[in-house]
Amino acid sequence: MMSVASPRKSITEKVFERVGGVSYLSSYLKNNNGHNHHHHRKFESDDDEGTMELVQIGAERTKNVLILMSDTGGGHRASAEAIRDAFRLEFGDEYRVFVKDVWKEYTGWPLNNMERSYKFMVKHVQLWKVAFHSTSPKWIHSVYLAAIAAYYAKEVEAGLMEYKPDIIISVHPLMQHIPLWVLKWQGLQKKVIFVTVITDLNTCHPTWFHPGVNRCYCPSEEVAKRALVDGLEESQIRVFGLPIRPSFARAVISKDQLREELEMDPELPAVLLMGGGEGMGPVKETARALGESLFDKELGKPIGQLIIICGRNKNLVSTLESDEWNIPVKVRGFETQMEKWMGSCDCIITKAGPGTIAEALIRGLPIILNDYIPGQEKGNVPYVVDNGAGVFTRSPKETARIVAEWFSTKPDELKRMSENALKLAQPEAVFDIVKDIHDLACQRGPLANIPYMLTSSFTSII
Repeated sequence: MMSVASPRKSITEKVFERVGGVSYLSSYLKNNNGHNHHHHRKFESDDDEGTMELVQIGAERTKNVLILMSDTGGGHRASAEAIRDAFRLEFGDEYRVFVKDVWKEYTGWPLNNMERSYKFMVKHVQLWKVAFHSTSPKWIHSVYLAAIAAYYAKEVEAGLMEYKPDIIISVHPLMQHIPLWVLKWQGLQKKVIFVTVITDLNTCHPTWFHPGVNRCYCPSEEVAKRALVDGLEESQIRVFGLPIRPSFARAVISKDQLREELEMDPELPAVLLMGGGEGMGPVKETARALGESLFDKELGKPIGQLIIICGRNKNLVSTLESDEWNIPVKVRGFETQMEKWMGSCDCIITKAGPGTIAEALIRGLPIILNDYIPGQEKGNVPYVVDNGAGVFTRSPKETARIVAEWFSTKPDELKRMSENALKLAQPEAVFDIVKDIHDLACQRGPLANIPYMLTSSFTSII
């Protein structure tokens, strides 16, 4: 990480220099040459102007793709890794893809602490609700991001220089503005392709939308409409769906084969109960309610089986494994092959996370949503319910009753919702996204000789 000791302007001065507009800032930069002395990393250039150029080896130079993400919720990393895997499957060694949290690796507080702050706030949902809505007005988040840029632009610049990207893909709402400012002030905005892949299905924070991107990939028409309202042009917007791991999109194993592999009952319908990566929510209460509702007392036998994914919550795993069950139950911890568990089940119970919803739709699973994070997940509920792919209830007993009816007296309703889920699914989204990015790269021509300048005009004001 770069370590620089240099005098700083007051935060107020820096904020208003940036909010005052590009023309104001440009004139400011031209009149301030700065005399910072930086400790360069391994990418340091030897020329006098501090400029590094990428060298093209023939016409087939491997292109660098930098995907910017943050572990504020599991969806951003999952989408980033899905895009990385799709690039490898479609284009092999033509692209070298890096998935990085540049904020965490290069900057200081508060950017390097976003993951911990986010987890704290979503556990105290009213805090997150206030944070989400209070920063929605453009003038507020513009001031906030400009202030952050004033302190950490040179660190972001260092991150970009280390990976020397030909293409930058942002899968996080806070990773558009600062990198785009850096590219603009280095004169690289027309040379480096910058795209945004939105990972929220319906309700989006306005920071997702930046008019300076080459493409904004929207997961739904609802998000595309918001992008237009927030100043993007139709030519910048593509609606392909949410990028999901290729293993979901192109799985070929049948349900019967999966059940045999996972040692499940081959005949009983199965419900998948998800607690997310951290095993949060009313998992225990819902599991126990299902244990009762899926056992027919008159016949003295189960009418369904239950798969519980507890994530990293080892206490929850231990508690549920120690329970006595009258139905077939499998209790699992953190799983990396969710495509198999989803493919083996007939419906799913989960909170309204966009990635899990998109995966369930691809598998044709009717969805019972039992919770959502205020702000970005709230709109996912009507997205599922209004399209006839599921229902919403926070009650464990109501959830158990619905599943029992689907598995006994209302199989037609289960089948209809499954069909609606498949209609809503977009399994090829991640491949459509990487192919469109590839087309952008081809239109731009050889992505060689892109100069990445050390401590250029932007950093001279820090």
